[in-house]
Amino acid sequence: MSKVFMFDALREATNEEMEKDASVFVLGEDVGHYGGSYKVTKDLHAKYGDLRVLDTPIAENSFMGMAVGAAITGLRPIVEGMNMSFLLLAFNQISNNAGMLRYTSGGNFKIPIVIRGPGGVGKQLGAEHSQRLEAYFQAIPGLKIIACSTPYNAKGLLKSAIRDDNPVILFEHVLLYNLKEELPKLEYFLPLDKAEIVRTGNQVTIVTYSRMRHHVMEAVDTLIQEDYDPEVIDLISLKPIDIASIRKSLIKTHKLMIVEECMKTGGIAAEIIAQVNDSLFDYLDAPVVRLSSQDIPTPYNGTLEKATVIHPHQIIDSVRKLVAI
Repeated sequence: MSKVFMFDALREATNEEMEKDASVFVLGEDVGHYGGSYKVTKDLHAKYGDLRVLDTPIAENSFMGMAVGAAITGLRPIVEGMNMSFLLLAFNQISNNAGMLRYTSGGNFKIPIVIRGPGGVGKQLGAEHSQRLEAYFQAIPGLKIIACSTPYNAKGLLKSAIRDDNPVILFEHVLLYNLKEELPKLEYFLPLDKAEIVRTGNQVTIVTYSRMRHHVMEAVDTLIQEDYDPEVIDLISLKPIDIASIRKSLIKTHKLMIVEECMKTGGIAAEIIAQVNDSLFDYLDAPVVRLSSQDIPTPYNGTLEKATVIHPHQIIDSVRKLVAI
């Protein structure tokens, strides 16, 4: 076991898959000589050269379209968005091409693309660099969407995503790259459609993902001292949502809280609530509690920025109220 940063875990996954499969290649802005804006592709250009680590112009729609074409011919592109917000410029290619071509071609084409990069609310990065895009892509047919939260699951998920024959979007939170964790030396893979039970409990189910996992666990440390017994689920898969794991938990706890950094309106929590109401309503002993970011552009001002997202004290207060019902 060795401790590595999350950005190094992602780099290890990329390198291992590129070594094993010559059809795997990376493209994006500054991924080559510079090594990526967060150093996920550091030194890969020196090892694999220009044809497998491609520095692209600042033209997201163009290089995303190129990646789709490459995937159709049998290659396995990994597209890095310097910031995931910029990939809104490639929304047409992601939705109408990557998401739909396997279906509209009658199954003649596979689209094995991984789209990955930093996103989420950072520290004073401004509105256009602090977007939470999970909900933007949630409705697109044909996509798989995952969100890593630790170095361990970042590596295992990326390796699985690269080998998948469908387009996968991997959201990496900009504030988690410097997380450090011990990783196994032996190769491992993680499923793209399963949630992780971070903590078992019997009193309340807290569903979360990405950076909010760490805010939840900070809150849980306090709640345990107050004799609360929460169960914590890290979704990991945002599409499809692992509703089976939520069901199994609700059979025990009968109370559900969702903590996300996504916007409240039309967010991931909104989709979970809809699915719970459709098939799990009878397990609930109280209304679902939804803790989401405010529906505003993320302010640059540090104090205002902090006020837009959920923090541990809010989670603690909400658990106390929910359990008391």
